[in-house]
Amino acid sequence: MTILEDYAAGVGTAGGSAAGIGAAGIGAAGVGAAGVSRWYIVVPPILLITFLIGLFFFAAEGQSQLNAADERIHNSQVRQQALSEFIALMTDAEAGQRGYLLTGEKSYLQSYTDAVPKVESALGKIYEAYGGKDDRHDIQELRILTGRRLGELDDTLALFNRKAPTPALNVVRTDVGKRTMDEIARIVGAMRATEGRELAAATAQWQADFRLSRWVSAVGVILNITLVLLTTRFVYREMRRRAQQAASLRGQKQELERQVSERTSELTALSTHLQGVSEQEKSALSRELHDELGGLLVAARMDLSWLQQRLPTSDPNIEHRFKRIHDSLSAGVDLKRRVVEELRPTLLDNMGLYTALRWQFKETCRRAGLQCTEIIPESEPKFDPDAAIGVFRIAQEAMTNILKHAEAKSADLWVGIDAGNFKLRVADDGKGIASNRLQTSTSHGLVSMRHRIAALGGTCEVGTPMGGGGTAVIASIPLARMLARDCP
Repeated sequence: MTILEDYAAGVGTAGGSAAGIGAAGIGAAGVGAAGVSRWYIVVPPILLITFLIGLFFFAAEGQSQLNAADERIHNSQVRQQALSEFIALMTDAEAGQRGYLLTGEKSYLQSYTDAVPKVESALGKIYEAYGGKDDRHDIQELRILTGRRLGELDDTLALFNRKAPTPALNVVRTDVGKRTMDEIARIVGAMRATEGRELAAATAQWQADFRLSRWVSAVGVILNITLVLLTTRFVYREMRRRAQQAASLRGQKQELERQVSERTSELTALSTHLQGVSEQEKSALSRELHDELGGLLVAARMDLSWLQQRLPTSDPNIEHRFKRIHDSLSAGVDLKRRVVEELRPTLLDNMGLYTALRWQFKETCRRAGLQCTEIIPESEPKFDPDAAIGVFRIAQEAMTNILKHAEAKSADLWVGIDAGNFKLRVADDGKGIASNRLQTSTSHGLVSMRHRIAALGGTCEVGTPMGGGGTAVIASIPLARMLARDCP
């Protein structure tokens, strides 16, 4: 491998290493900057990146010096080649001329005729190789001596061709031409020696720069690997920290979900308990009103009737007063009956759930002027009292919503048992509820119905009846949760 080939390989390696330093450094910096956020993690990669940038520019400067050294080597080689070509042409011209003069063979003359025209071109190459400047004394002297020597050769050859071989040979035997040729050889030798020293110095400089570039590349690669490893460590540490944080957050989330579930269960149980207590209090209040207040009102009416019979009078004002008292007592009895039925329907306890639902539905439709359609079985299983009052309250709340919000003209009630489930359906042909509000509705009535149904282990659906508008409330409750405990 020549010096130029060694240089080309070195430049390629150094340039590639420098490029690798920059590319890998930038890539590692990107990983470090993207993966970590705390300052004590970011600072070390920044310092290493700074070092790598300095090494990159140092490698670029080394490559520039390698290019300059290579240029010196190339120029020196070109000059040496031009000098060698020139002195070879001069030697060929002189040898060919002498061979022809001594032997008379024209074959020797061929090398002379070939070399002489090229001498000027060779001098031009030397001139160009030294930068094309006219301030070099040795090149000017070489031109003068070359012209003189070529003139001597041409004159001697012309003399020989004029049939004067002896004088021509005598000229050749003199040392005049030899002194000119020796001077030319001396100048060329000095120039070649100078170029040899220049080539040696340039080669030594190139080798030194190449070794330095290799060292810089090696250091850059080592630092680059260190940066990648360090950044990888930092990224791994950060990822592990984030994974721990994520695990901690998941644990906290699960704990919060557990607490929310417990609180929800507690609140549900509390709400169910409060509803049960409320129903018990209503039942107790209903009995008190029925027994105590009802007895008082009936006794007052009986006493008033006794007074009318014992104290007859023809005074119309007194008769009017007696009548007003009778009417007030009758209204009180009716009011007591309505309040008692609202608190705890007596039909529910005495006649069963189906009868209470039928009476409630018809009474509501009568008061609101609605067309009502009911489908309720004739026979009724023995329902648990708490479950029965819960279903009755669900139907009562559905009918209340129809009266308050639906603006309906008709209502339907369907009660039945299907596939082991007790089902209740209350529907109307009113304006209905928007679909986007069905799941997000905060109406206390709907919330109360859903809670009562959920407490019985059932499901509640609120939607639009098939084939028309309005609203339909469908409750589905496992029959086992509805039956009394002693019922098979």
